[in-house]
Amino acid sequence: MNEILFFGKNEKPILLKNEPEKIIKPIQFKFENENLKQIKQIKQISSGNYSKIFLFKNGKAIEYLNENPKKIQIENIQKVTVGFYNEAILTIEGNVFAKGKDINPENPNEFINISSLIEDKNDRIIEDVVSGYNSIYLLTSNQNAYGIGSNEYGQLGFDSKTLEKTEKPILMMKNVSKMFSGNSSKHVFLLNSNQELFACGNNQYSQLGLAKLITKTKIDQLTKIQNIPKGKIIDIQCGDYNSIMLIENENDENSKRKLYSCGFFLFNARKNFGKCNEFLEIESPLFENDDNILDFSVGNAHTLILTSNSKLIGSGNNSFGQIGNENTDKVFIFPIQIELPKLRFNEDISNYHVYSGFHDSFLYYSPSLSNLEEDLIKLFRRKEFCDISFKTENGEMIEAHKLMLKYRLNQNKNEIEKLQEIISNKSIKESNQIFEMIYSNRIINPKLYSEIKEIINSNEKIEETMKRIYLNENEKDFIIERKEKQYKFPKLILIMRSELYRGMFLSVTEDKSNKVTDYSELSNKSFQIFEYWIYSNQIKNEIEITQEIMKFKIGIDYFQLNQTNPNLFDLLIKKFNNQN
Repeated sequence: MNEILFFGKNEKPILLKNEPEKIIKPIQFKFENENLKQIKQIKQISSGNYSKIFLFKNGKAIEYLNENPKKIQIENIQKVTVGFYNEAILTIEGNVFAKGKDINPENPNEFINISSLIEDKNDRIIEDVVSGYNSIYLLTSNQNAYGIGSNEYGQLGFDSKTLEKTEKPILMMKNVSKMFSGNSSKHVFLLNSNQELFACGNNQYSQLGLAKLITKTKIDQLTKIQNIPKGKIIDIQCGDYNSIMLIENENDENSKRKLYSCGFFLFNARKNFGKCNEFLEIESPLFENDDNILDFSVGNAHTLILTSNSKLIGSGNNSFGQIGNENTDKVFIFPIQIELPKLRFNEDISNYHVYSGFHDSFLYYSPSLSNLEEDLIKLFRRKEFCDISFKTENGEMIEAHKLMLKYRLNQNKNEIEKLQEIISNKSIKESNQIFEMIYSNRIINPKLYSEIKEIINSNEKIEETMKRIYLNENEKDFIIERKEKQYKFPKLILIMRSELYRGMFLSVTEDKSNKVTDYSELSNKSFQIFEYWIYSNQIKNEIEITQEIMKFKIGIDYFQLNQTNPNLFDLLIKKFNNQN
C-alpha cells in the first residue's frame, strides 16, 4: 500500500489533477494512472524543479515530466536521484544511468550509462550516486568519488576556469565512505573512512561550514571542514543556501541525534542573523527531551524534519506551501510544526520518510527491511542454527546455515561448492559481506555481488526451491498444531516470512525447545492458504475473501501480504476497518 502525503508546488509537472497550483496543507497523493494503482510499495521519492521520480520496492520507477507519468525503462533500480537539470538511476548491478543538459548535451532527455565512461575499468561498479543542481557524483565499490556535469562553482573539485564542465566522470577523491549534495546544491561534501569531511563548490552563503577563516564565495578545491560537532555523521542534506548535518552521539545511551546547520540565516533554522560560517546546533522547543530525529530533508530553500514523537517540522521558504502553511508570503526562519491528517500507519512512525523537493514536499510510508536484515545477521551469528562451515583465505572459519543457503542459492548445480571456492579467496570481512548479501537479499557491496550473482536464485526460482524444502522432512524443525494434527515447518523459513515468528525465535528469553502454535481455528482451506504462502511467498489471486482469512494476521504480516498481493491487502484492510 502506498501512503504518500504531498504539499507545495503542483505545476510543471502537475502531480495532482484538479488541485490548485499551490497545495498549502498535506494531502493524500494518489497515482491517477490505472496501471500504477496496484504497483508495489513505494521505496523512495526524488524531486527536482522539472521532474519527479517515484521508485518502488520491485525495482521499477516512474517519472513525471508532465501530467502523465511514464515508466522508466531500466530494470533492477536500487536508487534514484534528481537534481535541477539532471536525473540519475543506480541499478543493483552497480551501473548508473543519467540524463541532463550537462550530462548528454546532444540528447538531454536520453539516459546514458555514465558509469561505463569511467576510464579505470576496474572502478566502474558504483555503490552510490547523488545529484547536485547540475552535477552528479558517483561512489565506486573501491571507495573512489567521481563527478560529472557542471563545474561552474568548482563543485567537482577543480578550477572552474580551466574545467567548466565534463561529460565524463573525473576522479575527485579516494577513500570516500559517503557523499552528500542536493537537488539545488552547487556544492558537495565527501566523508572519508576516518570521519574527516571535505567540501567544495559554492560558498556564497557560507554553506560549506568552513568557519570564518575561509570567506571565498567559490571553493574549487576539496577543503577539509574543521570543528565538526562531536559524534558520528549520519547524513548531510544540502540546499542552495545552506547545509544541515545529522549527528549521532555514540556516547549517549539513547543514541540521541541532533541537527546542525550552516549557511544563510533565512533557511538554516537558527536564530543567528546573517551568515552562519560553521555547523551549529538547531535548537527549538519543538524538540522534546524524549524526542529523536528519525529523518530530515533539505530542498532548494526549505527543510523538513520528522521526529520520533510523530511530529513533522518545517522551516524556510513557503512561497508554494512547501512548509504546509497557508501563509505563502512568509519565510519561516524558525521551525514550525506542520499539521498532518491522520496517518494510516502512524503506530510505526519510524517507517515514514520525508523528502524536500525543489518547491514541494513529501511524507511517505516505506517500511524498511532493516529489521529483517538485522535479524538474519543475528541468525548468522547464532551457532545453534549453523550447520555448515566455510574457510576464508586466511584459514579462518565462518559458520552458516545450510537451509538458508538452499533457499538463496541455485539448486541445479552444486552452488555451495562454488560459494566455498569464492570464500576461499576472500578476507573474513569480504566473506561476512557476501553472507550478509545472501541472507538479507540486498546489495551491500556491488563488486562482491557481481562475483556471486550467478549462483544466487532469481525470483523465478525461489518458489521452486521452497517446494523442494517443503518436501524434505529433514529440514523441518518447528511444529504447528491444528485439530490434533501436527505439521512441521522449517524454523528459518518462518523467521523469514513473519514478524511474529521472528520475534518468537529471536527472543533472548526463548527456550530452545520446539514451540507449538495452535492453528485449530483455521479451516482446511485457510490453512492451505497459509501453508502455500509460507513456502511460495504468494497468495493465490482466486482466493475468496472471508472472515476467517482476516485471522491471518496471526501468521502473516500485513506489510508482507501487501508485497505478495496488494489488491488482496486492500480488500483485507477495508473489511478489517468495516468490522471495527
